[in-house]
Amino acid sequence: MIILPAIDLRSGRVVRLRQGRAEAETVYGDDPAEIAARWQSEGAEWLHVVNLDGAFGEDVALNLRALESVLKQVSIPVQFGGGLRDLVSIGAAFMRGVARVVIGTGAVQNPELVSDALAKFGAESVAVGIDARDGVVATHGWRALSAIPALDLANQMAERGITRIVYTDISRDGMLRGLDANAVAALAQSSGLKVIASGGVATLDDVRILKAREGDGIEGVIIGQALYGGALSLKDAKGVASSQSSVARPASDD
Repeated sequence: MIILPAIDLRSGRVVRLRQGRAEAETVYGDDPAEIAARWQSEGAEWLHVVNLDGAFGEDVALNLRALESVLKQVSIPVQFGGGLRDLVSIGAAFMRGVARVVIGTGAVQNPELVSDALAKFGAESVAVGIDARDGVVATHGWRALSAIPALDLANQMAERGITRIVYTDISRDGMLRGLDANAVAALAQSSGLKVIASGGVATLDDVRILKAREGDGIEGVIIGQALYGGALSLKDAKGVASSQSSVARPASDD
């Protein structure tokens, strides 16, 4: 299981939002490249970079410059999402050097975009981001709720050829409340897709619980607030995630 440190960009800075609310912002640094280099030096295998301004439909110039600085600084692959709603912006992300794009709102508004992106860039380079509140997909930087259940969207994307989704539980994101591993595992099992979980990791126990469900299709987990706030270290999280030993599922997870 892969640990992906999160680098959320807003106005060129690294921030964390609570439940995706722009007004609930904590700034963790003005130099995204420096932070990216830190995660790489601590053993990160991937980075998850989000253009929050793009997701919110705002000016993205500062964030795109920050993304370019990150890509120049690190040699590990970067997964990138936020505001990718047409082939032009997706292609521009690849031209900058990202390894994988995450299409969120665009997949809901224009499912053909996903098919086109898959045809042009391949399944390993394209993931769909499913951000859900109470099981229902949210769009536009989590500001709008659709009428689509998360599992329905996952199944629709699987039919189009998507092999991987990034699933975020909005109510838990940035709240250090822990992950709902059962919900993540159920989504993976029901859809047959690889799932990268996001939202709510608080302690190493969350990583352990996800690791125990890895066989259900959980490929990785994105960690933000817990790393930036020091609740856990990347080294320890990687140690749990890469363990080959059998991990017992805690009773509280049943």
